[in-house]
Amino acid sequence: MKQIALFLALLTLASCGADGDPIRPNYNANVSVGTGGVKTNVGVSVSKGPVTVGVGL
Repeated sequence: MKQIALFLALLTLASCGADGDPIRPNYNANVSVGTGGVKTNVGVSVSKGPVTVGVGL
């Protein structure tokens, strides 16, 4: 859990503009209901040029 929190903190720092212009993060959330129950998917990603970094929880 600490590794995820550290990665999200670094992602936030990179996207706030500490090293240049700010980059807007993209957020997404999905909820699906099926025979296996309710499933959720949450993610955040940051894109700059051809490079995209994302985290899905």
